[in-house]
Amino acid sequence: MHLVLEYTLAADYLERRAALRDEHLDLARAAHERGELLLAGALPDPYRALLVWTAPREVVERFAASDPYVRHGLVTGWTVRDWNVVVGG
Repeated sequence: MHLVLEYTLAADYLERRAALRDEHLDLARAAHERGELLLAGALPDPYRALLVWTAPREVVERFAASDPYVRHGLVTGWTVRDWNVVVGG
């Protein structure tokens, strides 16, 4: 079982992210190094972010709550969903 964290991004996300990007990526890299975060990236048009986790839901929710993109309003909403992987992973 994997979890997917999906971010809905503010309309001005691209203009505002530079100031917070290093802190956001440090947080994501640390989760990846601990083996909690498998993959993360952006989807274009409309821009959204998708993060795939192998960690318990509480870890994913704690990540989202502490993410500077969330704390500073670049993320306007987020969801955590179960993802039953059938092939791979």
